[in-house]
Amino acid sequence: MSSVETLPVQDVTSAGPEQVVNDFSIQVATVNGSGSQTANIVLLRALFRMGIPVSAKNLFPSNIAGLPTWYTIRANKRGFIGRKKEIDVVVAMNPETAQEDVRNLAPGAAVVYDAPLELNKLRSDLHFYPAPFDKLVTPVCPDAKLRKLVRNMIYDGILVHLLGIELEEVRAALFKQFKKKVKAAELNWNAVLAGVEYAQQKLTKTDPFRVERMNANGSKIIIEGNAAAALGAIFAGVTVVTWYPITPSSSLCETLIDYARRYRIDPETGKATFAIVQAEDELASIGMALGAGWAGARSMTATAGPGVSLMGEFIGLGYYAEIPAVIFDVQRVGPSTGLPTRTAQSDILSTAFLSHGDTKHVLLFPSSPEECFSMAGQAFDLAEELQTPIFVMMDLDLGMNYWMAEPFAYNHKPLRRGKVLTAEDVERLGGFARYKDVDGDGIGYRTLPGTGHPLAAYFCRGSGHNEKASYTERPDDYSRNMDRLARKFETARSMAPRPVIDFNPQARVGLIGAGTTHWALVESCDQLLRECDLPTSYLRIRAFPFNQELTDFIRQHERIYVVEQNRDAQLLDLMRLDVDPALHSRLRSVRYYGGLPIDARTITDEIIQQEGL
Repeated sequence: MSSVETLPVQDVTSAGPEQVVNDFSIQVATVNGSGSQTANIVLLRALFRMGIPVSAKNLFPSNIAGLPTWYTIRANKRGFIGRKKEIDVVVAMNPETAQEDVRNLAPGAAVVYDAPLELNKLRSDLHFYPAPFDKLVTPVCPDAKLRKLVRNMIYDGILVHLLGIELEEVRAALFKQFKKKVKAAELNWNAVLAGVEYAQQKLTKTDPFRVERMNANGSKIIIEGNAAAALGAIFAGVTVVTWYPITPSSSLCETLIDYARRYRIDPETGKATFAIVQAEDELASIGMALGAGWAGARSMTATAGPGVSLMGEFIGLGYYAEIPAVIFDVQRVGPSTGLPTRTAQSDILSTAFLSHGDTKHVLLFPSSPEECFSMAGQAFDLAEELQTPIFVMMDLDLGMNYWMAEPFAYNHKPLRRGKVLTAEDVERLGGFARYKDVDGDGIGYRTLPGTGHPLAAYFCRGSGHNEKASYTERPDDYSRNMDRLARKFETARSMAPRPVIDFNPQARVGLIGAGTTHWALVESCDQLLRECDLPTSYLRIRAFPFNQELTDFIRQHERIYVVEQNRDAQLLDLMRLDVDPALHSRLRSVRYYGGLPIDARTITDEIIQQEGL
């Protein structure tokens, strides 16, 4: 079984009168640590290479190996790539969850399963495809220790036959996954062929699901959001990265390390032009990042909700002493340890006002790998222009899952360093006052350590200070300084990324979301129009502070549904704090906080209920 030509894919176009083409979801249920991730990524990439719009969601346990894990791939010819609530094809490999996985399916779904599980006895309204995986993998993999890893590739081969996936694309995806590990690739490839051969000889297709080449993906790539953010930070000129490992942000810094070693080595000296430090905890990591930012480096850290909580005191220092740094918050479910491997948007309020005293922070909300890349650059520019910590509010779904993306656009514009005075500037001015609002925008001028002028130095204080950075406890000095910081926050409204608006002049109802909620929202808008004849407008928030466009959007509609992934409607609460109180009665909430990525059906059903349709 070494050649593709010996195993032609069976024609499945006659599997029934009502074919479902390029519009279904596959869920692979295995156990953590069984090596299924490789088989699942190969399957995803093969569909992607066929030009079919796809997305993937990995639901894995936070504890030890051996616990249940589910990997869901959605194919949708219309390009809807948010999570689909319904599962159409299940690959049941985990004895502990197999029966529940099957019982939860809608009638007509397909089930590929390990034959000893005898799942066909549970129901009569599904399409069952048993396979003896252990028997099939034994001749392919003589090494018993490797069999549990290789056997998963057999279900890829079975799905090739059942769904009509192009076998050559599976082979290309597999060899890309293993890169230079040719022997491992060949071993797994033989397992795929064993699955194809078994399915052709023993299984008769009865379900309606299949795929056809579409060529709809053009020049798109597949990448995780964390990798996109790491690459964006490299292109943004980051030189200092300080971090402490925490799910789901760890892969952002791990990937960034790889990029830095590849692209940030001086070709003449062979020395690194970057510093990456794994700190002893999250508080230390943000302290180091702020120190580097004060010294003039472009610095960052990446963390999750528990880490953000621990960073609160130092974040207050960054806000009050006005030090640039970028913090990537890859949000997960809390409070406390919560569900570390589930997704949420539940850090919005706590991060917007993180630290004691009167603080307000700029938040950016990427919704795609493209924006993870571009907003990394924007975050570093804003941090230096506004002289303050900037938060990039990602989530686990975006950070740790694979997404289709357009190739990232290279930013040819120079880095924006903000109001930094050189020695020549200080000489010309005859000195400077670090915290004086010269231009009326609330942003003072700064110098960097080592600036060669005797009047360039200043004390960077976290305690009370006046315009010249001198220590003070005078009430008027404190009030004047805080008013200036508030004025700077108002300046940020015009500098932060603007919202994306799809305005429908016929719509009385508007929808608002941020981050990965976007993918379910665009599909929900389509469902509401097709199913209920309810036209909607849609605004996607990309940053806090909000700007006038949000207020205008609310005024243009009778009702606004703010859709988010947390219990307490945090984005809605932030809007209520910011917009005219007269508009509050128009605002309604749609929330999902179960830890899975939000799906369109949940949004649509909730809006239908609230609208009384």
